[in-house]
Amino acid sequence: MMANEVKSQVSIHLTSMIQPTDGEQEMTEMWLTGQLLEKAGSTYLKYEEIEEGQVIRTTMKLDHDKALIMRAGAVNMRLPLNRLEQQNGHYEGDFGSMPLVVQTKQLSFTKQETSGQFHVQYDLIISGQSAGNYTVDITFMEVQ
Repeated sequence: MMANEVKSQVSIHLTSMIQPTDGEQEMTEMWLTGQLLEKAGSTYLKYEEIEEGQVIRTTMKLDHDKALIMRAGAVNMRLPLNRLEQQNGHYEGDFGSMPLVVQTKQLSFTKQETSGQFHVQYDLIISGQSAGNYTVDITFMEVQ
């Protein structure tokens, strides 16, 4: 571990809500264990989730007006979020690879000494069409 790196174990409560352009609203809630990493003035949250028996590793770089969600494993995704401008992302899964356009509507990140909250709401645009509205809420707390 580098000298300017601070790492701690955290418990994570994640809720996500997807409102597809056509279809039923989907809500997911997960309790995970992960790491919080402070490195070169940035905050990173890392965790793993198992989806249909396959591991997906997620790394989130969190900031007050922008964030980056990177997923690797069964799904590979790069999702940049920026309140000020739309961003281009990328998704790779079983069905191949596709470019994404991300229009961030709301984004907030607050961090206390041993805990924090992250909230984002965004529209995902695939091939020029809105795929839906996504809301993700994360609360994390250091595990002693």
